[in-house]
Amino acid sequence: MSVTHTDVPGPAGFQITDDCPIRDVLDRVGDKWSVLIVVLLGRRTHRFSELHRAIEGISQRMLTHTLRALARDGLVSRTVHASVPPRVDYELTELGRTLLGPLTALDEWATAHRDDIRAARERHDREVPAT
Repeated sequence: MSVTHTDVPGPAGFQITDDCPIRDVLDRVGDKWSVLIVVLLGRRTHRFSELHRAIEGISQRMLTHTLRALARDGLVSRTVHASVPPRVDYELTELGRTLLGPLTALDEWATAHRDDIRAARERHDREVPAT
């Protein structure tokens, strides 16, 4: 099943299908944790424990799952160092670094419009009864 959008900017005949590249990318970076991890790794290489401490509320299991998914998609590399105790470093790949530009733009947009969005939510919540 596909949806064709003719009233929004973009390429003519733009379609959202199960094989849509936008959908595929949003499946990865649209979750709660991936963007935070990419942004942190965009600053520097981190060890697992550093990431875990830096991201409030993420469980070790979810951090492991998200890092594996980002690595599978070629966005993050994992380097194991033979030491005692073992040390594992995570860093963005070249492909992962290309994601920093769009994420920076999203951050700037969110910062610029945060108050507008909060005001809209408050108006909506006053006008529309809770269900």
